[in-house]
This record gives sequence, C-alpha cells and structure tokens, in this order.
Amino acid sequence: MPDHEPSILIVDDDADIREALGDVLTDHGYQIAAVRNGREALTYLRKGARPRLILLDVMMPVMDGLTFRREQMQDPELAQLPVLLISAGHEAGLDLQALGLTQMMRKPIDLNQLLDAVSRHHR
Repeated sequence: MPDHEPSILIVDDDADIREALGDVLTDHGYQIAAVRNGREALTYLRKGARPRLILLDVMMPVMDGLTFRREQMQDPELAQLPVLLISAGHEAGLDLQALGLTQMMRKPIDLNQLLDAVSRHHR
C-alpha cells in the first residue's frame, strides 16, 4: 500500500465521532479516511481504496453497518478487508462469526483498546 493511501477507513454517521477517532489515530501516525455511512464506504472502496482496517459503526442512515458488511462480503475484491465493528447499541444475538468478524467495540470507545486493535492490523 502506498504511504499516502489512508490505512484506516472510519465509517460513522456522527461527525464528532469521525473527527475524534480521526484525530486520535492521526496523532498515533495512522492515515485515515472517513465517510458517513455504508453506501459511501462501498463507493469509496469500489474506487480502489484498500485500507488495512475499516472501523464500522452499526447504526447509520442510508446504509447501516451490518448491511454494508453483508455487501462487502459478497464482493470478492472487498471481502477480505478487515472490519472492526463499533456500536452504541446492544445487538443481542448478533453473530459476529457469520459476519466474518472477531471483535466488536462498544461506544464510548476505550482508546487504549482501540489502539491495540488497530495496531494488530499494521504489523
């Protein structure tokens, strides 16, 4: 991946959260891109961007995170991009394994936990 290409894609409808996560990650040396919903994320990725990690909110207008993930998994070009699900809600019974996910973080986000998760995708 070229050094100038963002390595983390933040997908969240809340501008304050996008900005705060972007600031923290940028301060730790990561290059980020941010979009407002799953539809914008798919458009961004289908233009050729290949971040090392997608930070994906669950509840968003236009296209929510779970719908995005299902569409992402059906696209052979995008299916293997790792996703860290972030949610303020309580998705009872959500099958992370069926979505190809190993971890979900709850809002408010513990920044140390977030940085640890992000660093695992940048080795």
